[in-house]
Amino acid sequence: MAVPSTALDKSSAPERFRITHPFHPNVGDEFELVAWRHNWSEERVYFEDGGGRLRSVPVHWTDLAAEDPVVVVGAGRSHFRVEDLLELGRRLGELSSESPD
Repeated sequence: MAVPSTALDKSSAPERFRITHPFHPNVGDEFELVAWRHNWSEERVYFEDGGGRLRSVPVHWTDLAAEDPVVVVGAGRSHFRVEDLLELGRRLGELSSESPD
């Protein structure tokens, strides 16, 4: 079985993507893909913002990622992925254990 490459094909036209995360300030905006890399324990895409600064977002915040099966089955009834809710719970637990109350 072949492993898909995340390397950009320089012979093709620049690839564009749209930010789909519902709470990102650029949701719905389209950008030209500069790079796709594995950083900070996740796949991230890099793009230049309107001011020419290099920015990155997780691939799963864009239309480049396969749709999360939970979101597909939920048919739009949930804006959150299970993975993200579990991470939020873990972080809230860390914060509450640090609280002096």
